[in-house]
Amino acid sequence: MFEWAYDGVNSSIPRNVGPECAHYLSTKRKIIETAFVSIFIISFWVWGFKKITLPKRLPYVNQDRLGKRVLLIIMSMVLGVEIGFKFTSRTIIYLLNPCHITTAMQIYLLAADPSPMVTSIFRIHLNLMNGPVLAFLFPETESRRIFPDKAVYYIQHGLMLVIPYYLLRIGGVYNVEPLSDLNWSILSYGFNLAYHFWILQLIALPVQVNLSHMLCSAVLDPFEGQNYRMGAFVHQGLLCPFLSKLLCYLYDYLLTKCPLTKVKPSLEIALPRRKYEDENNKQVSNKLENGHTHLEIVLPDHVTIGDK
Repeated sequence: MFEWAYDGVNSSIPRNVGPECAHYLSTKRKIIETAFVSIFIISFWVWGFKKITLPKRLPYVNQDRLGKRVLLIIMSMVLGVEIGFKFTSRTIIYLLNPCHITTAMQIYLLAADPSPMVTSIFRIHLNLMNGPVLAFLFPETESRRIFPDKAVYYIQHGLMLVIPYYLLRIGGVYNVEPLSDLNWSILSYGFNLAYHFWILQLIALPVQVNLSHMLCSAVLDPFEGQNYRMGAFVHQGLLCPFLSKLLCYLYDYLLTKCPLTKVKPSLEIALPRRKYEDENNKQVSNKLENGHTHLEIVLPDHVTIGDK
């Protein structure tokens, strides 16, 4: 019924598709591993939702900027081209891979109005940066047969690392927890595991397509064998928060300390808005905890309320 979504998957690539990959692990082992990991998923969610915090009384100020619009347009076009290639090659199922989901999250972050939800999604998506990093370290472009398709692969994953940097540069609603706080990382890893074991695995099994290596290990996987998924459960559980904190530390250095790129004294501070902004951007919403709305008017530096 849905063959049009996956019948273009390249079967000549080892462990990419087919019954050999689908039966790499026994059904019994898949059930046991899924049950085992599900205990951790629920535990991570319970822990995370109890422990995570957001800044109190954060002013949710409209931070519409030209750079955000440009990045939104570029990333949307890149994702659109990627979707076009997938439809053309009849490999639409690959749109479910985690990096495409993270890309969609970044498009939302660039387009959405400031809110606590934006801050939450921004912090969660920072813990998914293992995707673009691993994509560059271990590129999987064998199934991309033409150069533009391969180029989009690298452009997309490069933008995935640029966008968090730009949003942290803006600051305000795009902020991160202290480096010592692992609660967001724990919650995010719970979501990551649930997506792999509860969604990707259930979709991959009937169509026998190795989505995100949930059916069989990669040929070059150092943990190749019957325990490769448990190995990934451990090493990705360490890698995801490590990369998230490392990138935040690097972005913090570039934005607040490096003489060549420093734009503000600390990462928490919102980047000052430019003078002479569009009239629609002068009124912004500041949603406080009591639910009231406060309108803030941003004036050029040389103008005061008393000027006539």
